[in-house]
Amino acid sequence: MPTTRETILAALHARLSALPATALRGGVLPERVSAEGLLILRDGEPGEPEATLSPLTYHYQHRAEIEAVVQGASRDATFDTLCASIGAALAADRTLGGLCDWVEAEAPQPVDLPVDGAASLKAAVIPVVLHYSTADPLG
Repeated sequence: MPTTRETILAALHARLSALPATALRGGVLPERVSAEGLLILRDGEPGEPEATLSPLTYHYQHRAEIEAVVQGASRDATFDTLCASIGAALAADRTLGGLCDWVEAEAPQPVDLPVDGAASLKAAVIPVVLHYSTADPLG
């Protein structure tokens, strides 16, 4: 049976997979980036939970990361469209079907990455904060 954390991360990955860009989970940057872009979901850090008693519950603000990468002549516009689509996908259901209390993305800080013999990449890490509670930090 998957843990609460794994269930939430799988739901976030499923949400990203519905976008036109290729969505990977914990993968490495492939040699080619599709015209729509590439998203790589990193599990991130659950952080130190706050606990409440009776019943014992652990409250997390888990910081996952989405690496967004685009390539091509119109990479600025494609990157902007990709970031907007991530925001819209998260805003459509801030609880990931009731799995989280709240899901919120932070602003990306894009960088241009040169590639020998090809168009440069535009990439950014988009932090996503997942607020959720669980009765067991290992469950």
